[in-house]
Formats: sequence, structure tokens, C-alpha cells
Amino acid sequence: MIPAADVYTDMAGLAKLRADARADARSPEALRKAATQFEALFIQMVLKSMREAKLADGMFENESNDHYRDMFDGQLSVSLSQGRGLGLADVIVRQLSQQAGVVAPPTAHDAPLKMPTTSATELGRSPESFVQTLWPHAQQAAEKIGVEPRALLAQAALETGWGQGTIRHADGRSSHNVFNIKATPDWQGERVRVTTTEYENGEAVSRTAEFRAYDSYAEAFVDYARVLQQPRYAEARRQGADPVAFGHALAGAGYATDPAYGRKLASVLNGYTLNAGLTALKIPANRPLT
Repeated sequence: MIPAADVYTDMAGLAKLRADARADARSPEALRKAATQFEALFIQMVLKSMREAKLADGMFENESNDHYRDMFDGQLSVSLSQGRGLGLADVIVRQLSQQAGVVAPPTAHDAPLKMPTTSATELGRSPESFVQTLWPHAQQAAEKIGVEPRALLAQAALETGWGQGTIRHADGRSSHNVFNIKATPDWQGERVRVTTTEYENGEAVSRTAEFRAYDSYAEAFVDYARVLQQPRYAEARRQGADPVAFGHALAGAGYATDPAYGRKLASVLNGYTLNAGLTALKIPANRPLT
């Protein structure tokens, strides 16, 4: 439990909490502590608003009672934010972790993923399993197009949320489409129709689109390498030795409509999660990229 003295329950500490949370986004323990403090502050603000919403003061209310009531509300907000809390801290942890290119650790509110027992389940189990499953395919595809393998792993991680958001068929089967490649008119393989987010004039909109489906991750990487051979991605291939430059060139060539695609890919490449997954498998992790 976080001591009451370590929790900010006034607006003066809000700016510091925000700075601490962003600064510690790569440290799960520090980020969880800052997020819990945010939740405690939010609860106290709600309690204060409820107190102030009363129609009239009671006959026993005075300045001294108000002081002790505020102290009680402060301690109550700290207590309510511990353990499972209200779930607000979990939301903050997930959001800031995603922005930092880190997989958020499981929370008390998380339920086991309800997925079919297939190889697709292994992919999203941990960063290590994600890297272990896809690294051989990334190496082969990267060699074909002259790109650093880490760039392909990072892109697959970005597109699928580290394997937890891979597109699935209506019956739950994985499409194995870790690069979210859409089914163009000339695509002869299986398709999956899902709702996706696109960016039009800088604004996010929901659209329904058809995506390619594969029988395996190996097939997905082979097709990705084939797609990257298109002339529009020539500049990206030329930047293959530099994963970050490769990502920005992909974005410039229109691989994704998200205007921040290159920056997000760079965040994954520089993130703790990818490098931890590589290190766990004794795969050399390059120096931080810029």
C-alpha cells in the first residue's frame, strides 16, 4: 500500500504527477505508483464536489469539522485507490505504456484473454514469445528486402499490439496478418472483413475493410516481403539499414494513413519491450536508435 504521505490529494500536486507519470512510463513500478496517485486525487475531487453540492450546512457543521472531514476524505481517497481501485489507474498505465512503446503489465482488472488454443495465443502471451515466434520469419523476410529484422518485428508489434490484437475470423481463427495488409482486388487468398481506424485529413474515422488472411505467420512475412518490393517502397528499402529511417520512409510512402505512424514505430524500436524480448532470447539488441 502507498503511504498517505506519498499520495498527492490536492491540485498543487497534479502537475508533478503528470510529469512523474510521463517520465516513468518505461518503469512499470513507478508508472503504477504515479497512476494510483492520479486515481486518489480524482476520487478526492469527486468527494469534494459531492460535499459542496449540499443545499445547506448542517447544525453541527463548523470550520473545525470541515477540516477533519477533509482529512477523512483524503485518507478515504487513498484507501479506495489501493488494490483494484476504480480502474482509472489501469487506464492511465495502459495509455502511457502504449505511448512509450511498452507493454503494460497485467492489472487487477485484467481478465484472461478468451482466445482459441492455437499458435496465435502464444504470440501475444509475452514479448519473449512474440519475438521467439516471429524472429526467424523476420530474418528471412528482412534478408529478401534488405531491411534490419528488428524493423519488421517492431512493425508487427505496432500493428498487432504485441500479438494481442491480430485480426481474427468470425470463428476466432487468427488471420496471421501481423502487418495488417489489406486485401487488394488482385488478392486471391482468404479475406477477413473488419472495422478499422483510418485517418482522413488528420482525423480518425472508422471504416470497414477487407484484410488478407494467411495460413501461417511464415506466409504472412513472405507476402509482406513481396508487398515491400513494390516501387512505391523503394526509398524505404534504401533506408533498410536504419530501422527508424525505414519506418519514416514507409509512412511517407503511404503504408499507413496514421500521420504519426513513423514516430510510433520509432517508439517501439527504442522501447524497453522490444529490446527486452530480444535480450531474453540472446539476440543482440542494437544501441538506442534516434
